Amino acid sequence: MSTPDMTKPVAGGVEPMVRAENVHKSFGAAHILKGIDLEVAPREVCCLIGPSGSGKSTFLRCINHLEQINAGRLWVDGDLVGYRQRGDRLHELRDREVAAKRRDIGMVFQRFNLFPHMTAIENVMEGPVQVRRESKAVARERAAALLDRVGLADKAGSYPSQLSGGQQQRVAIARALAMEPKLMLFDEPTSALDPELVGDVLDVMRGLAEDGMTMIVVTHEMGFAREVGDALVFMDDGMVVESGHPREVLGNPQHERTRAFLSKVL
Repeated sequence: MSTPDMTKPVAGGVEPMVRAENVHKSFGAAHILKGIDLEVAPREVCCLIGPSGSGKSTFLRCINHLEQINAGRLWVDGDLVGYRQRGDRLHELRDREVAAKRRDIGMVFQRFNLFPHMTAIENVMEGPVQVRRESKAVARERAAALLDRVGLADKAGSYPSQLSGGQQQRVAIARALAMEPKLMLFDEPTSALDPELVGDVLDVMRGLAEDGMTMIVVTHEMGFAREVGDALVFMDDGMVVESGHPREVLGNPQHERTRAFLSKVL
C-alpha cells in the first residue's frame, strides 16, 4: 500500500463524500483497476458506465472495503477506507472497525440477497436490530416507513418468494436505507429485472436523488443517467476514459472509445 501525504482531501472548499486517488486493484495476475481518480461531492449522483469487465463493480466494492485495494487511496467523508494513518505510515483497520465504517455506506447489488425466511419488514429491520442494537419496536416503525417510501407498505408481511424481482429490489433498497447511510452504492440494480419492472426501482432511486442522497450508480440505464445524474464516468479496461456532465458525455463524447461504446447502447 502506497503511503504518500495523507492530508484529508478538500476540493473547492467542500470535502468530497468520495475521493479515489490512483486506485489499483488486482486479482492474482489480473490487473482490474489501473489508477482510478474520481471525486463525488456530497448530494451528488455519479453514474458509472462502461462495458462488462471494465472494473465498475470492483471499484464499488473497494469503496466499502469489500475488496482491499492494492495501491492508491480512497476516502469516504474524509476518512481513509480500510486504513488509519499513524505518522507517515498506514495501518489496516481491524475487521470490527471496518464493519463499523461500512455501516455508513449502503449497497444494493444486482441480486437482491434478501433473507428468504424473513418477511419484507423483517429483512429491513434486521440490520438496525442486529448491528445497531435498536429495539424491535423502533426498527419496525422505521422499516414500515421505509417500505412505504419505496411503495411497498402493503407487502410488509410478504416473503421474498411472494414478491416480484422489482419488489425484492425495492425491499433491498429499503434495507440499505434502514442503516441511515451517508452514501449509497448501486451495482447495476436493474440488470436482473424484467424490463417492465425497471421503472419502479428507478423511480425510488430518483426520489433518493431528489432528497439529496449521495449516490454512485453502476448502470446501463442511460435515460436515468441523463435525467438524474450529476456526473457520468465512462470506464474501460480498469481506467476512467471520460467524465463530465451526463448530457455532455452522452450527447458529445470526446473520446473515440466512449463514442464506440455509446453507439451500441444508445
